[in-house]
Amino acid sequence: MWQDKAVDLRVEDHKEPIKELRRLLKTHRAYGHMNNGDVAMEEGDIDKAIAEYSKAEKLFPENEEMKYWHAVNLVNARRVEESLPLFKIVFAKNKDWKTLTPRLIKNGLLKADEKVLKKILAQ
Repeated sequence: MWQDKAVDLRVEDHKEPIKELRRLLKTHRAYGHMNNGDVAMEEGDIDKAIAEYSKAEKLFPENEEMKYWHAVNLVNARRVEESLPLFKIVFAKNKDWKTLTPRLIKNGLLKADEKVLKKILAQ
């Protein structure tokens, strides 16, 4: 039964199936750590959340999304200065994240006042 499977990965048509399986499994594990970090944030365990986000980024360092949401959650935890280097990396790779950032305030995903937002966007 499918519920017994921890991960269901298939790469029958890939030129390099073993290499692709490794990539997919690494990605799956990285997002697992991101999800664990999100849960820890919801539970108020900031240190555990940061540890989980860091594990995710270590597994998948080229992923902008992981760094971005890590930075957002640092701001939400009132650790703005720690978030700035992450925002700088993400914004340098893709300016669309900078465009998205002010929009997150309106829907409550980013808890930042105008002063903090300016600091973030200056990265």
